[in-house]
Amino acid sequence: MDPHRDLPLTLQQARAQTRREFLKRSQAGLGAIALAALLDRDGLTRAAEPSAGSPTPGRPRRPSADNPMAPRPPHFAPKARSVIYLHMSGGPPQQDLFDYKPELVKHHMQPCPDSLLKGEKFAFIKGHPKLLGTPHRFHKYGQSGAEISELWAHFRTVVDDVAIVRSMWTDQFNHAPAELFLYTGSPRNGGAAMGSWITYGLGTENQDLPGFVVLISGGTDPTGGKALWSTGYLPSVYQGVQCRTVGDPILYVGDPKGMDRADRRRTLDALRRLNEYELAEFGDPETLTRISQYELAFRMQMAVPDAMDIRQEPEAIREEYGANPGASSFANNCLLARRLVERGVRYIQLFDWGWDCHGTAPDNDIVKHLPDKCREVDRPITALVADLQRRGLLDETLVIWGGEFGRTSMNEARGGSTFLGRDHHPHCFSIWLAGGGIKPGITIGATDELGYRVAENPVSIHDLQATILHLLGLDAWKLTYAYQGLHQKLIGPEGAAKVRKDLLA
Repeated sequence: MDPHRDLPLTLQQARAQTRREFLKRSQAGLGAIALAALLDRDGLTRAAEPSAGSPTPGRPRRPSADNPMAPRPPHFAPKARSVIYLHMSGGPPQQDLFDYKPELVKHHMQPCPDSLLKGEKFAFIKGHPKLLGTPHRFHKYGQSGAEISELWAHFRTVVDDVAIVRSMWTDQFNHAPAELFLYTGSPRNGGAAMGSWITYGLGTENQDLPGFVVLISGGTDPTGGKALWSTGYLPSVYQGVQCRTVGDPILYVGDPKGMDRADRRRTLDALRRLNEYELAEFGDPETLTRISQYELAFRMQMAVPDAMDIRQEPEAIREEYGANPGASSFANNCLLARRLVERGVRYIQLFDWGWDCHGTAPDNDIVKHLPDKCREVDRPITALVADLQRRGLLDETLVIWGGEFGRTSMNEARGGSTFLGRDHHPHCFSIWLAGGGIKPGITIGATDELGYRVAENPVSIHDLQATILHLLGLDAWKLTYAYQGLHQKLIGPEGAAKVRKDLLA
């Protein structure tokens, strides 16, 4: 066994410069050197303990040296094969959508009780705010009798297929840190995104498409920016790939003018040989990433345009989603998500901006703007759940809908605004999950009578992350990466989380 195997990468690279190492490398063929470097490097990029059927029990299961995105066995039998995460960037107001509070309506525009304000910090609320009851009616739908807002004109038809969680909470009350916490496990930049962790642990089934795809709607990136699909300290081959629905799906993936596919192949072959020499010399895993990404880009030239072409879908399906080929919309992205899942993409992340309902103007209030936003997403998310169900894909696809935090039970009234809106609120919010091993037709958790704090069955961000990994067959405590002297995890190095078995089928 190599005694240097578990040294940090920087020490490995320094070791590569010693005379002994130089002589060792000069006496072997380039192929043997590359293999030795890759095997040595694998000791640094531990994914997780092997499953029972692994050929090397008791040793870390590592990404393939030749193809780090190759499918790998999970720790245990999974319920889900892939994930579609629908993120409503800005924080949807749960009191107006999924968490009806009659007492809040009863005391609408009355002064907020002092007990709710003591020791609290708000992003924008000043002075002594007034309570804000929802202006929207709620009804019970489906056999489950789930009580949801009238704003969900379509979603109510699939409510029996989902599990609603009314007791989510976070410890972040600004957008970027809250989104980073949700997707990387840390409120600070530098962490690895959930989709990167999942592809790092499992690889992906379709080798002609990225394993982690990001789709954006709402006119802008989420507040957390591209850090939400960054690999952080993980090898960059697991980076999320942002695709567009207008123009080329991926920038710069096409051949330059005057170069045909055969020319591109010869160029990539030459680049591969140069990169293999560098890999043999320095053993840097990022060189392997570079080789893999060049090859993936070549394969994507054919696969991506086909996967992203929703014109291939029957008109009835496009109509069901409200999709319009050539447009940039959440509806198009939902249909694309289904097409990508069908093709074996492991993790698809949709970000839809516009849910920051502060009530400073008509374009961000809960009376006019919120219903408009619901109309934009209601039909597509309903179609997505129903379409996956029809095709037999819902059982193996985990679908999640939610934001990064909740909204206050008080009216913000920033600067004396007369429009109704809610400030950022970390103490409670609502999400829903469907498919992929989730128990359908249930509602778990509850908030207090004014919808201000979780009253029963709290679910933390790390709980949600651990549950998602569990459904994919990954142990959140074993999926680790050595960095800065810690065994980093999606759920944080300390691993304070629990799998929510009350959500599991």
